[in-house]
Amino acid sequence: MSDARFPVLLDGPGNHVDDPRELLLGYLDWYREALARKTAGLSDGQLRTPVDRLGWSPLGLVRHLGWVERRWIRWGFAAEPVEPAPPGGDDAEWRVETLSTAQVWRAYRAEVAHTRRIVAGVPLARRAALGGRFHTAAHAPSLGRILFHLLQEYARHVGQLDVARELLDGVTGE
Repeated sequence: MSDARFPVLLDGPGNHVDDPRELLLGYLDWYREALARKTAGLSDGQLRTPVDRLGWSPLGLVRHLGWVERRWIRWGFAAEPVEPAPPGGDDAEWRVETLSTAQVWRAYRAEVAHTRRIVAGVPLARRAALGGRFHTAAHAPSLGRILFHLLQEYARHVGQLDVARELLDGVTGE
């Protein structure tokens, strides 16, 4: 039963979308946009300052998600000969002290563009190429599985960003 006080609207792709590929890619784009939306309005200092009890800054999260896209799509799915993490590993992936805000966002957007280019028209059932992250066919997941992993990474981190944002300036998520 429908109630006019609670319209049946979902985030992400429209209610009419039921194709799994369109859903995965549509929700990935929705979460990418949510990342930008939830960092909008923060000062450069707020973007860069690690949030108490969380240990990372909002801009560090943007950088991390760029590396996640790179690691899973370029190095993982496409087996491109790229570094899967910055020198210094996991900790360095979240650090932004030596980078401008524009540099971090530019690098992030470049990785998203690579992802879109690589997955365009590729069937979800296609297995990752061997030689990058995956060295045997038994370990190579499908594109659908990788995209689903990316989706859960974004969902988790954008949810954490809601908490960070509320701690920084009191703004709450949708």
